[in-house]
Amino acid sequence: MEEGNHSEVTEFILSGLTDHPELQIPLFAVFLLIYGITLVGNGGMILLITIDPQLHTPMYFFLRNLSFCDLCLSSIISPKMLLNFLAERKSISYTACSVQMYLSIIFADVECLLLAVMEYDHYVAICNPLLYTVTMSRQLCKQLVAGVYAVGVVDSMIITCCIFRLSFCSSNIINHFFCDILPLLALSCSDTRINEIVIFASMSCIQLISFVTVLLCYVYIISTILQIHEGQHKPFSTCTFHLTSVVLYFGTLFFMYLRPTSSYSMDTDKVTSVFYMLLIPMLNPLIYSLRNTEVKDALRKAMNKLLTNF
Repeated sequence: MEEGNHSEVTEFILSGLTDHPELQIPLFAVFLLIYGITLVGNGGMILLITIDPQLHTPMYFFLRNLSFCDLCLSSIISPKMLLNFLAERKSISYTACSVQMYLSIIFADVECLLLAVMEYDHYVAICNPLLYTVTMSRQLCKQLVAGVYAVGVVDSMIITCCIFRLSFCSSNIINHFFCDILPLLALSCSDTRINEIVIFASMSCIQLISFVTVLLCYVYIISTILQIHEGQHKPFSTCTFHLTSVVLYFGTLFFMYLRPTSSYSMDTDKVTSVFYMLLIPMLNPLIYSLRNTEVKDALRKAMNKLLTNF
């Protein structure tokens, strides 16, 4: 990988979602609302799971970590994006750009791997219910989450080094609303072939392993559910709902990073990035919790207690 002289570029300019000035204020309002819902939904979920003893189970332990991940992922992207909607000069320093990329890759990887871990938890709960407590011990749950973050940190370090060892010696305008991998590769004046191979191998490994794990778990889960005659409709519909969410998330990532280079379109990728960086973190509290009776009961008890105290 070629190491370049970075002194020629000290900052980047983010082009944003659109070049039309008349759309900046409406888009600011829309994404401010999305970010607000994300903060309230995921922050509320973290608080609710923390304070309710009935939710101190492996499933909700992983869900709390997923909410934390979504909260961080959205907060890495949204504040700068919102500021740029109102700013005349949409600049970001070289250091801030590298930090934004590093952190966003960490939490994007954690999201992928946590989905796989959560489906493994579902698999154990449905297919081996008698061994669930023993198998999904508190120590194992903590080790799984620690391992997920460790993989994310290492992968992010590899990819960020691959990108910021390149030379950026001509244009400094990033055709995106945040410092993403593909726009920076396109911006570099270095030979990026080896870097692209390393990045592709690193990202595809995590995404494919996570996705295959999820699919295998669902195959076993659905097979087990179909053997249950009584009450099989409810778990089957729940699994279908979760599987739809997982397919949407991984499908978006595969579309972004695992398709041929010749088919890349930066404008299309901006819209796709909005979906998995901002919309999915907003929707996850609904997808993974608010349809759950236990969470609804915990929320109802918390609200009643709050109203009683007042």
